[in-house]
Amino acid sequence: MASPIHPYLDRYGVLILDGGLATELERRGADLSDELWSARLLAENPDLIRQVHLDYYWAGADCGTSASYQATIPGFIRRGMTENQAVDLLRLSVRLVREARDAFWAVSANHHSRLRPLVAASVGPYGAYLADGSEYTGRYDLDENGLIDFHRRRWQLLIDAGPDLLACETIPSFVEARALARLLDETPDQFAWFSFSCLDGVHISDGTPIADCGQFLAGRRQVAAIGINCTPPRFIPNLIRAVSAVTDKPIVVYPNSGEVYDPVAKCWLGESVPAEFGTYSREWRKLGAALIGGCCRTTPAHIRQISDRFRKHAWPPA
Repeated sequence: MASPIHPYLDRYGVLILDGGLATELERRGADLSDELWSARLLAENPDLIRQVHLDYYWAGADCGTSASYQATIPGFIRRGMTENQAVDLLRLSVRLVREARDAFWAVSANHHSRLRPLVAASVGPYGAYLADGSEYTGRYDLDENGLIDFHRRRWQLLIDAGPDLLACETIPSFVEARALARLLDETPDQFAWFSFSCLDGVHISDGTPIADCGQFLAGRRQVAAIGINCTPPRFIPNLIRAVSAVTDKPIVVYPNSGEVYDPVAKCWLGESVPAEFGTYSREWRKLGAALIGGCCRTTPAHIRQISDRFRKHAWPPA
């Protein structure tokens, strides 16, 4: 059974991911000042989530990622929902991307030149559920077995919702990567990419060299790609080099916009220029990245810039 990303790499040499979901939801007026973050809108405004997914497909994304990053059963229950409601929202997160993909495909005039886009189910780290900043440090109160127990039910619910693959993303901890890899072993028909949040050009957030993470995952058949997300663009070239030195797996990169968050002023500093981000994407591809998109503070405009650099055909605006 081949990874679902390979037809894209065989035809185009690169698979284009979407950009920041929460960023775009906030830009359209959503209030995400909540520990559930974008998952809050699964209950309050699922139509807006579906529309953002659709706009990313129109911008040129070959793969949309579900709003399940911060969605967990205990997290929803903590907000007063029933267990059944929590389960339904997790399934809904994948269904919304599938509906957006199918709506795009139904009216797209480019069937002859574009492969049908993919749907990825986001598996956020344990720290995203905690909402205490540990998703960027990996300092957890659970060991590997505890992390498996935490992730297992959501993992299966997301798979049951029918995505093409899983996105194990913003992983800050080597221990958590090992836990997720064991869950992947338990579901032998599934593929997943693993992407890490990083401190610098060498280390993931808990201080482990990313090369060690890449080497650990390299021999696993179901690992579709290995790489980096939610990390400043300036670190991406060295991180790509570190991963490519230890594996022949496709490398996935979807960094932040380059802006820096000021936790005191509670605002983002700097400027995000989509055209500049698109230029960076060509460098990342030359260094070996094969799956390229954006994370925090990136928008459909950033993804369109990437698409413009890797596709001969321009897609119509949303």
